Amino acid sequence: MVVAAGQGLRAGQPLPKQFARWRGKPVVRHSVEELAGAGVAPIVVVIPEGGEDLARTALAGIDVRLITGGKSRQESVRNGLEALELDGPDLVLIHDAARPGLSPAVIARLQATLATQSGAIPVLSVVDSLTHASGDMMGQPADRAQFRRVQTPQAFRFPAILAAHRAWTGEAHAGDDAQVAQAAGIAVALVEGDEALHKLTFAEDFAANAAPLVRIGTGYDVHRLAKGEDLWLCGIKIDHDQGLEGHSDADVAIHALVDALLGAIGAGDIGQHFPPSDPQWRGASSDRFLTHAANLIAEAGYAIGNVDLTIICEAPKIGPHREAMRARLAELLGVDIDAVSVKATTTEKLGFTGRGEGIAAQAAATLIRN
Repeated sequence: MVVAAGQGLRAGQPLPKQFARWRGKPVVRHSVEELAGAGVAPIVVVIPEGGEDLARTALAGIDVRLITGGKSRQESVRNGLEALELDGPDLVLIHDAARPGLSPAVIARLQATLATQSGAIPVLSVVDSLTHASGDMMGQPADRAQFRRVQTPQAFRFPAILAAHRAWTGEAHAGDDAQVAQAAGIAVALVEGDEALHKLTFAEDFAANAAPLVRIGTGYDVHRLAKGEDLWLCGIKIDHDQGLEGHSDADVAIHALVDALLGAIGAGDIGQHFPPSDPQWRGASSDRFLTHAANLIAEAGYAIGNVDLTIICEAPKIGPHREAMRARLAELLGVDIDAVSVKATTTEKLGFTGRGEGIAAQAAATLIRN
């Protein structure tokens, strides 16, 4: 059973949050698809009164039964259980649609536990310190080892949880089905939950997850080699009889990498942020460009997963400087050195790089949403 009967007003969506789109599809569809994929059947979805059209659109193509909920979550669950009784199931999973990050592993753990237990719920440890509140003041500290964060789906032997809901007096608020079960004397086992099962509650939950989990950008740059110029590559000054010409220090490798990072977040290219027509960037260290791009990535809510850079030249030899280059880029980006790859190749004497007229670089960057 998937409980999708609430109004979801705090989520700030134009329709109840369970029918709003999240990561490309309606919220309720995520968990229903996972349950169906795990072989769970029949599936009952409890919806708000008047929500039939929204539910049918959200769940098009999936074999589900729609049941109208009640005035409270407990009443909605009972309505769903009453509808399922006709099928005579042995076990039932009761899940909140607002937790779309359901995985097959959690479903399997719950099913396995019901082989020996009457009820089971997924939980997570509490990692923050806890305190009792006395109004707006701190009260006595609480031992976090005694507490768990409770998630859904919650799994029960069907006859027992149906009887528990029928016996519930409604005199107290039932936060979840485990509380209803416990009040009826049903022992509830704890199994490992999943951080991905967090509940969508507020508008920022949707805003944060509207962005893709992973983004990829690429960059390419070329600079001419000339006498009398310093040669900077990956933030390292290299002894060579020629250097690179450019408005800044002409670090072609960093320039390609900056474009890859900016491209991954749709923030244009290096020329938009540091125009060559602007005299303040004449001779500037390209380190500044790279740290600027890294800051923009953090502001966009992403972290750098890895960067991969290829320098294309006949000379100088990159191998002797490779580890120093990786270390410098890792320092500028604030990542582990293992996240930085620097490679080199030639064009077998072909083209401008083969003739030693310039150096080219291409880069790729992967970003992960924080």
